[in-house]
Amino acid sequence: MFKRTATAVWNGTIKEGKGTLTAPGGALKNTPYSFNMRFDNAPGTNPEELIAAAHSGCFAMALSGQLTTAGFKPDSLEATATVSLENVEGKGWTVTKSHLVLKAKVPGIDAAKFHELAGKAKAGCPISKVLNAEITLDATLL
Repeated sequence: MFKRTATAVWNGTIKEGKGTLTAPGGALKNTPYSFNMRFDNAPGTNPEELIAAAHSGCFAMALSGQLTTAGFKPDSLEATATVSLENVEGKGWTVTKSHLVLKAKVPGIDAAKFHELAGKAKAGCPISKVLNAEITLDATLL
């Protein structure tokens, strides 16, 4: 079992306040976040952007594992996740979707096998499993 941690510190009201995010791995070290960064696209990060980063990274690694197990060695896997945050009646602000876009260079694989393994990676990556959201995928074999 592996455990990972991160800490958020928030000071002030939802709109005027601000916070920082820190994780022991070093990628986040008192990284600022705020209402404007989350809802008005001000420079900085926000929780949904971090979910998108986690989902795209997890999916790319999962697909690499699927390909390797099937005897293929990917040259490159570029995955982008777009996370949708919507105000859902009765639920409030909710992550409703994560849409993955994949561009892959995988020598020797045919399109059918590629899409089969990409689908398995989409369903099987740990971040996909934890998201209570619709997950879609557009996969392109270059």
